[in-house]
Amino acid sequence: MIQASLDKHASAQIPYSIVEYVESSEKQRQLHSRTMKVVIASQICGGAGLAAGITVGALLAQDMLGTDSFSGVPTGLFTLGSAGAALMVGRLSQRLGRRTGLAAGFLAGGFGAIGVILAALFHSIPLLFISMLVYGAGTATNLQARYAGTDLALPTQRAKTISMAMVFTTFGAVAGPNLVEVTGKLASSMGAPALTGPFMLAAIAYILAGVILLIFLRPDPFIVAKAIANLQHEGTHGAKSIEEGSSINKKGIMIGASIMVLTQIVMIAIMTMTPVHMQHHGHDLSKIGLVIGIHVASMYLPSLITGVLVDRFGYNVMAYASGFTLLLSGLLAALVPGDSMGLTTLALALLGLGWNFGLISGTAAIVDGAPPHVRAKTQGTVDVLIALSGASGGMLSGMVVAHSSYSTLSLIGAFLSLLLIPIVVWFRNKTAC
Repeated sequence: MIQASLDKHASAQIPYSIVEYVESSEKQRQLHSRTMKVVIASQICGGAGLAAGITVGALLAQDMLGTDSFSGVPTGLFTLGSAGAALMVGRLSQRLGRRTGLAAGFLAGGFGAIGVILAALFHSIPLLFISMLVYGAGTATNLQARYAGTDLALPTQRAKTISMAMVFTTFGAVAGPNLVEVTGKLASSMGAPALTGPFMLAAIAYILAGVILLIFLRPDPFIVAKAIANLQHEGTHGAKSIEEGSSINKKGIMIGASIMVLTQIVMIAIMTMTPVHMQHHGHDLSKIGLVIGIHVASMYLPSLITGVLVDRFGYNVMAYASGFTLLLSGLLAALVPGDSMGLTTLALALLGLGWNFGLISGTAAIVDGAPPHVRAKTQGTVDVLIALSGASGGMLSGMVVAHSSYSTLSLIGAFLSLLLIPIVVWFRNKTAC
């Protein structure tokens, strides 16, 4: 019996070190639980890292370049950098597992943050732009980490699992913007520009996240999930290749990608220029940090509820909810007075909530649509589209505000968010035909 079991696993090309996890559903549950703890720890650190670019990236560019027209470029660059990183992390994860892919992405983001600090110290614009590209790896990895918990999750609990990882990103992501003043004073005391303070925090946070994953994400949940899928496939299809035997749900992937691309464009565009808009109306860094902190909390904190809603009602319904919430946010941001702290905060909170609805519903659609033999690669490819759309939104946002106004930018965002509804309906009707 033992020899037969070993022969069976050998024929399915399952490494001996993970055989016990492939054979035992109890071991799989234990590994999933341990994986979630490791992912949560890394997400707390990763959240603190991504907040730096969101909060002061545009302000640092404005200070170094001396103009508002290109203040959205750094946000666009680190979002563009996250596109390349998403592809890299997805491909590495597909070949070598989540542990290798995610650790490499976080470590790259940490070194990018160090580069931003050096660029500010030496007032080097080229180094700033290059470092922002590399820094974007942390943003991409922070998003990719949400998939790690789904590898061994039950199909009916995938959205909830995604949301659990995102909820704990909140702790770091909210703390980051609210430490702008503290880290700024620390940077100044060290002879560096105050705006480099948050990037010092980001460097430490991203590198720590990478080290946590590298040390503790063992055995790799994605490798175990692929081994289970290979074994099940061999039992069902015999010698037929897994690529032939497993179908990809292209409808789910297209809907998921469309939802996340649109929500990312709207969120990045409005969020990028809000600190600059607030500064023009007399708000100091502590108030800007508070508003961005509440925005980031709204991006991640509602995730547990959103995950349950997606599992209960499906991703299409939550995509509609995302569109309506982002529409309300854009209209509110366009119409409120610039000196109104309360209403600006509400607009940014709704912006984060609409993004949350879109990201979790879109992610659930991608996970459901991609079988294990292409899952990580597909997830990475879709995240490339998300990052590129965010980069476009970030780069164009500064130009729109410079040549028109923040209100115009917000109204454009409101219109784009409304497109979510006909796009989802169109995909559903096209598939039904």
